[in-house]
Amino acid sequence: MKRSSNEANELAGYIYSFLNDYAPNQRTSSIHTLRSYDTALSLYIGYLENVRGVTPSSLSISCFEQPVIEEWLNWLRDSRGCSPETCNIRLASLRVFLYYLGTRNIQYLHLSNNASRIKARKTIKKHVNGMSREAVRTLLSLPDPATRSGKRDLTFMITLYATAARIDELLDMKISQLHLKAEKPYATIVGKGRKIRNIYLLPKAVAHLNSYLKEFHGPSPQEKDYVFYSRNTGKSGKLTQAAINKMLRKYAARGHNLCSDVPEKLHAHQFRHAKASHWLEDGMNIIQISFLLGHASIKTTMIYLDITTEAELKAMATLEDEGDSKIQKKWKASGNKLSTFCGLRSIS
Repeated sequence: MKRSSNEANELAGYIYSFLNDYAPNQRTSSIHTLRSYDTALSLYIGYLENVRGVTPSSLSISCFEQPVIEEWLNWLRDSRGCSPETCNIRLASLRVFLYYLGTRNIQYLHLSNNASRIKARKTIKKHVNGMSREAVRTLLSLPDPATRSGKRDLTFMITLYATAARIDELLDMKISQLHLKAEKPYATIVGKGRKIRNIYLLPKAVAHLNSYLKEFHGPSPQEKDYVFYSRNTGKSGKLTQAAINKMLRKYAARGHNLCSDVPEKLHAHQFRHAKASHWLEDGMNIIQISFLLGHASIKTTMIYLDITTEAELKAMATLEDEGDSKIQKKWKASGNKLSTFCGLRSIS
């Protein structure tokens, strides 16, 4: 087997350090974003290996040039059946890696600049479906608060709707983030990029949370415990999205028979969108809604809620008033597979 070059070893090392050091420690704490980075690079290296015949001995800077990336995007679309949205996500993840590459070695800087010129695939705007107020009322009437599981399910759905939090934000919530004894009770939500926002809670949500905490956390809740914890791992382990999805689908199946507005394939994000829509219906300013949702830009809220141009103008008027050397070199594994050489999963 032909030995890999110094450049190939360097590139493989950068891939490993990006995924295992830079991304989780300096870029993001979101497991979903980290998984997206890993998937994009695994797909890219898999394409180089299986389609272009690149080996550990031939991996080089030319493998990351703009034309190769554009061919990879076509391969994702044609051979793997990826949607335009998915292709854009993969491209964005690869761009983050190439940017990192340029910060580590100036001779790779042009790769990031060139990749930024690649146009995103055209996508069809998808309308985010929320729920009517009647649908929300129906769902909240289904759990039996006299049972332990029913009380947990009801409190979770009430809190999800009351805060309009993302599912990750609510599952990550610790006891210390609830301020139920304050003059105006509120929950502290830790959003994307570790940005913090406070959401005031109405009496109904406060009452249910207090009752839930008393039964599930006892008289002296520990600040570091998860509010909604897993029965299997205990208070130090949060519930999973899979468990929540299963729970929501169970109530949705029953609720749809009572109210056709209840989505049969209910997911947590629909509570968030429903609350945002209801805030808008109640006359809340779009600027306030944007803040409460934790959107980085008001434009995101405009799209999210299908705000008209006229409403957008009114809203804008209102707005006017590393230790790389310490990393174990796992990419230098034996064998001649490029994916193994780069320390990545093999994706066929």
